Amino acid sequence: MVKVMARTLIDKKWRVCFWLLALGTLSACSSPNVELYAKNKPEFKLQQFFNGPLTAHGIVKNRSGEVIRYFNADLVGSWKNGVGTLKEHFLFNDGEKQQRTWTLTPTKNGQYESTAGDVVGKGSLNMAGNALFMKYVLQVPYDGDVINVNVDDRMYMVNPNVVINESVLSKFGFDVGYLTLVIEKRASPES
Repeated sequence: MVKVMARTLIDKKWRVCFWLLALGTLSACSSPNVELYAKNKPEFKLQQFFNGPLTAHGIVKNRSGEVIRYFNADLVGSWKNGVGTLKEHFLFNDGEKQQRTWTLTPTKNGQYESTAGDVVGKGSLNMAGNALFMKYVLQVPYDGDVINVNVDDRMYMVNPNVVINESVLSKFGFDVGYLTLVIEKRASPES
């Protein structure tokens, strides 16, 4: 009798795990496509927005949705022969500083690939209307080691000088963190 009850509990547990994984897979498949925003204005012009000095202000949440960090950042974008460079300098509330330099390279289909020193391989960057979606794998320091985390960035231009970015960080298909930031263009020193 105990064996039958244990087997039934295990079977139920596996069925629940199966359905949770299936539901997670289905919800991942149903996330919005950047093309949904094709008619939205203002149009996100990558080379125009990420050109010159910018600032960013944001928060980092853990998987429970609790804000665990916040930051400010200075960014500088430049372009040469259609290839963009975006330098980011972050200052977190605990005093930690991080730097990242992105290279944005156009592809044959009119979109871009993105690379950086702490990004594994190449990220994909797709735009339509006022939206820019970027997916990549980021190396993140964790507990004295480095782990690879999938990042799904979704940026929305709300006016020609402001972009709101929402990011979901995941590992093994499970959300492990969230990032929200506002990016603002600053006047160039020459202006």
